Amino acid sequence: MTDDVQPILEIEDLNISFFVRAGEIPAVMDFSCKVMPGEAMGLVGESGCGKSTVALGIMRDMGNRGKITGGTIRFKGRDMGEMSEEELRDIRGSKIAMIYQEPMASLNPAMKIGQQLMEVPLIHEKVSKQEAYQRSLEMLQSVKLPDPARVMEAYPHQISGGQQQRIVIAMALLSKPDLLLLDEPTTALDVTVEAGIVELIKELAENTGTSMLFISHNLGLILETCDRITVMYSGEAVETGTVEEVFDRMRHPYTQGLFNSIPLPGADKNTRPLVAIPGQLPLPMERPLGCNFGPRCYHYVEEICNAGAISMRAVDGEPDHRSRCARIGEIDWAAEPERRLVEDPTKPGDVVLDIRDLKKYYDVAANKIFGGGDTRTVKANESITFQARESETVAIVGESGCGKSTLAKVLLGLETATDGEVMLGEVAIHNTEVNARNAKTVASVQMVFQNPFDTLNPSHSVGSQIMRTLEKFKVGSNDNERRERMLELLDLVKLPRAFAERMPRQLSGGQKQRIGVARAFAGQPQVVVADEPVSALDVSVQAAVTELLMDIQREAKTTMLFISHDLSVVRYIADRVVVMYLGHIVEQGTTDQIFAPPYHPYTEALLSAIPIADTSVEKKHIILDGDIPSAMNPPPGCPFQTRCRYKDQVPGNLCETEVPPTKEVGPGHFSKCHLADDILARMEPVISFEAKEKQAS
Repeated sequence: MTDDVQPILEIEDLNISFFVRAGEIPAVMDFSCKVMPGEAMGLVGESGCGKSTVALGIMRDMGNRGKITGGTIRFKGRDMGEMSEEELRDIRGSKIAMIYQEPMASLNPAMKIGQQLMEVPLIHEKVSKQEAYQRSLEMLQSVKLPDPARVMEAYPHQISGGQQQRIVIAMALLSKPDLLLLDEPTTALDVTVEAGIVELIKELAENTGTSMLFISHNLGLILETCDRITVMYSGEAVETGTVEEVFDRMRHPYTQGLFNSIPLPGADKNTRPLVAIPGQLPLPMERPLGCNFGPRCYHYVEEICNAGAISMRAVDGEPDHRSRCARIGEIDWAAEPERRLVEDPTKPGDVVLDIRDLKKYYDVAANKIFGGGDTRTVKANESITFQARESETVAIVGESGCGKSTLAKVLLGLETATDGEVMLGEVAIHNTEVNARNAKTVASVQMVFQNPFDTLNPSHSVGSQIMRTLEKFKVGSNDNERRERMLELLDLVKLPRAFAERMPRQLSGGQKQRIGVARAFAGQPQVVVADEPVSALDVSVQAAVTELLMDIQREAKTTMLFISHDLSVVRYIADRVVVMYLGHIVEQGTTDQIFAPPYHPYTEALLSAIPIADTSVEKKHIILDGDIPSAMNPPPGCPFQTRCRYKDQVPGNLCETEVPPTKEVGPGHFSKCHLADDILARMEPVISFEAKEKQAS
């Protein structure tokens, strides 16, 4: 990039504060970054670090409490602080567009999609209705939506989440913006849909020359979409450079901590466990002197790191690579972090949970609210068969709507099975609702939920909520015994005993999830169903909660069913994997078997969709066409045939007429597919490590 090319966006020494009753809260401090024409800049960091505030500052959309207190934001060379409200309004939505995390927040539920799209060229470019309609239709084709004319006439609630996000992208791109701000645009989407959206964003940016500021906590996504990256911590940029510089030669302890917290290829729960960043993000009013990251840093040295404000400085030999670290030249950046190895890994024992030919159907009336109408059957679970052993972690993976959560509800007694059986040891639990189960059975199957914020009563202390759980499980004969057990559970999940008196609002997300884990393990369960237990948490907190779950599991010899769409975490934590699609188990086997060919075509697509934050990884890109079909109207034959890229390799119309048999493709490795053995044998790995085996060495 030559020096005479003007940046699209140039931010210098930006400071943003929010003014509340308690006083000034500095959210962003001394933040600088620039985005060149046609370039994608990634902005990463934990929740609360100021990423979204930077984007809102660029859009001048900070409400009446937020103010830019210092620094400048230049758009194509012009200081946005000197622009009139009218000029800013003209730029917003036309020259600078923003795509938010939740697509429904950007769409008007009472307006047809066509009207909402047409508004962009009608308002910003004053074109005719006919031209606005035509351009909207063409943009829907560009974002690869099927039947654009039908979508134009639809309301937002009539299309899927992935399609809604494509509409929002189409809306942002209709004005041909120079700069596109993307705030976690794929967080709410399935991994296969995310892969399609990411591919689409890259393709559209290349075709239109649009520059991007891509905000994400997912380092793998940043690697796949961006040219350069800025890492934020506690309101400051702490490291910036090209993606290769920062990923391969990181020069800030926080960046290093992020990478040690995520399960990259080569991580192993016994021999190469994750290393969580200790402590938590400081509150804006309680930032330390000197380096904000100091209290959590393994390389912290008093009098160097807290002597005064630390500014960004260039990394030797890489002038565009900068870091906010006072000890940049003294740290051995190649040194391995200390890892707490598992010296005596547990081995799976006897079968604890035996699921045989489980079916769960729902009858849904087409017009149930007002009565009448046809009744349709939703086949949420179809012939589910697998076993889980003592001390074993079985991961259940698949897209939304595949039946993972329905299976969990049957195990917990929130639903009863339509057919088949579920044995917990010697006890049949498939037809017994939770209210009819005795305290021992209820305590034996427990759940750790996805969102720790929704599982705690805001008006009761943490200790009283754990004690109530113990009372329900008939643990302890009096309050004193239960209180002692509650304090032991706080020790178990590595929280101070003083937290017993705290209210949920006084806890961080990671601490709330630890309380969720404490409650799940309160009655010494045989089986714990962990439903996306770390997906709502920050990267560094994810590592701590993942390690905690495994520590407790090893000690208690608990069986864990780990429901997730994050196959990186699954590869790290699971002993065996069950892959579900549209109510069917399409593949199951050991983790090593699932991650190596031969694959079920759906598993192959899932693996290719994993964003991996490692520059040495080479990966096939397999983008699935279309959305997952409705369980109310599944396709005939193989459930995956409408999206399968191998269908033409099966003779006749077998895929469209017959459900495939489940066949053994290796010892204990089963696949539900019509593909011939010789085609399966020729499958190549989706993920390969060509450049360097840096994680394994």
